[in-house]
Amino acid sequence: QVQLVESGGGLVQPGGSLRLSCAASGSIFSIYRMAWYRQAPGKQRELVAEITTGDNSNYADSVKGRFTISRDNAKNTVVLQMNSLKPEDTAVYYCNAQIATTSGQAMAGITYEYWGQGTQVTVSS
Repeated sequence: QVQLVESGGGLVQPGGSLRLSCAASGSIFSIYRMAWYRQAPGKQRELVAEITTGDNSNYADSVKGRFTISRDNAKNTVVLQMNSLKPEDTAVYYCNAQIATTSGQAMAGITYEYWGQGTQVTVSS
């Protein structure tokens, strides 16, 4: 079993900052791509930022220059630092990871996608 647990959401005023963390635990052999998604009420879930094992990152245009994604491979964690927050950043944020749970899967190039339970971020004055 693999679990992704997010923390760090909350209420913040426009222009403020929040730091989201996600820790993966359980039967993990290797973690590949890690990412953050968000879903606002009435909207589809969208990719916010992603990072590879080689620390190559990619961001949605709407958050470029404001958000930073990073990972700690030794601790199986991914962090999303969010600065200059705007009301339109309000959403439930989800951690996502592609994980091989055994060496056999890794050797075969087989990974499974896992999701966290989500954490609410509200940007409002």
